Amino acid sequence: MTAMETAPAGAQADRAGDRPAAHGGEARRQALVASLRSRFARASARGDAEAKRALFREAVYLGIQPGEFS
Repeated sequence: MTAMETAPAGAQADRAGDRPAAHGGEARRQALVASLRSRFARASARGDAEAKRALFREAVYLGIQPGEFS
């Protein structure tokens, strides 16, 4: 199966062929960074090192560099 065959209805595969290209992809990414930034600030304020590590792992999974939110 190709990426197009496994993509949700109405989605197109991007050039890499492994992620669906969706309308508003940059807006989605900005929302994810904003969410990470907010949660990182709260974790930092309460001194929660484990929560910060979990946010770094989440960011890597999402393809976001930690410097974009920390």
